[in-house]
Amino acid sequence: MEKKIVIDGGKKLYGEVSISGAKNAVLKLIAAALLVEDVCLIHNVPDLSDVETMVDLINSLGAKTKYSKLSQTIEIDARDITNHVADYAYVSKMRASFNVLGALLSRCGESKVALPGGCAIGERRVDFHIKGLQLLGADVNIENGYVIAKSRKLKGADISLAIPSVGATENLMLASIFADGVTRIQNAAQEPEIVDLANFLNMAGADINGAGTPEITINGVARGSLKGIEYSTIPDRIEAASYACAVCAAGGEIVVRDIIPAHLTFFINKMCEIGVKIDAVDPYSLRIKKDKRLKATDLITQPYPGFHTDMQAPVMSVLALADGTSVITESLFENRFMQVPELRRMGADIQQENSRAVIKGVEFLTGTEVKASDLRAGAAMVIAALAARGKSSISNIHHIDRGYEKIEEKFSQLGANIKRVEINENLSDNQIVNSKVLS
Repeated sequence: MEKKIVIDGGKKLYGEVSISGAKNAVLKLIAAALLVEDVCLIHNVPDLSDVETMVDLINSLGAKTKYSKLSQTIEIDARDITNHVADYAYVSKMRASFNVLGALLSRCGESKVALPGGCAIGERRVDFHIKGLQLLGADVNIENGYVIAKSRKLKGADISLAIPSVGATENLMLASIFADGVTRIQNAAQEPEIVDLANFLNMAGADINGAGTPEITINGVARGSLKGIEYSTIPDRIEAASYACAVCAAGGEIVVRDIIPAHLTFFINKMCEIGVKIDAVDPYSLRIKKDKRLKATDLITQPYPGFHTDMQAPVMSVLALADGTSVITESLFENRFMQVPELRRMGADIQQENSRAVIKGVEFLTGTEVKASDLRAGAAMVIAALAARGKSSISNIHHIDRGYEKIEEKFSQLGANIKRVEINENLSDNQIVNSKVLS
């Protein structure tokens, strides 16, 4: 039976929510563990389908793992990597798994990785990855849907990225750990997840400097020199922003705990600009309060430290209910407005003009049947449904499960009427109330 999230909206949110470990960080840490011929223990690992996929992938390469969802830890023993082929069955599910390309090349001297999948938010080419690996001395080809890279010994190089690609920066960092000499990645991505990856590798014995700045320097170390470590993943700034957006749309007052506020500076400033009240409770918690009608604003998605593209869809649900006309410009992906038709179904007034969305705030949204077309669009649907009058049912929730841990439980703790249900295909949406509620 199909599973849906059902929300009876129009209720303000109150209480506290704790943020999980960052999906976009932990997936790369798991890939990085392939470089360590020892045992690593990673804490603050969220219970997500993407994490399960990544664990299955490295297991297929010969790693031995113990993943405890209860303690939110994963133990990775990568001493015996026996396979350098990352199969399409794994990589097609999410783009982050493509980062094993650099790790396997560095560790094994060769790698064969399927071209990546993930959310259908637009073209995300791997040219930057390939050109960077070639500068390091790798022989790289694309054959039958796989990227095949080989090199007996990589050599440090100066690599200038045309754009600050997060995935390319991470892959080239992993590939250059054991390269002879010095590698410099210029115009590197500056995201907190890049810093987290560098911190993990440095703790294990790598020599990386400049992570979080436009130029990262990697001094190559001897293959086999990295040691096993214990490490805790940073909190998920996108999840934190999503819960903040929920209270901005539905109203109320919540405390978001276990976060690093500095990772959300641009988002916080933009929310304060439209009328949200945000203040620090302690160094790792923020209070978010919405007690009046918000006002429109314009924003452009940009690489960090600018406004994150992953926050665009959740914020659109907020601006759909703000006074005035807002304009969102998506500068990174050409197909990242997939939530627009679904928000229109709920009564939003949004006109899309190529990479721009013009949003005229309405008085209220109305609950209805909608679908999650990708991970962040799914979050936008949940946020809109929480604010809407009446009941909404959200399908395709496997997208949401890729990036949001225990989303029903967390919103229920804030007072939302939200449930995950099994829906018989023969039932209409009006009969959802009689469907079986999942534990």
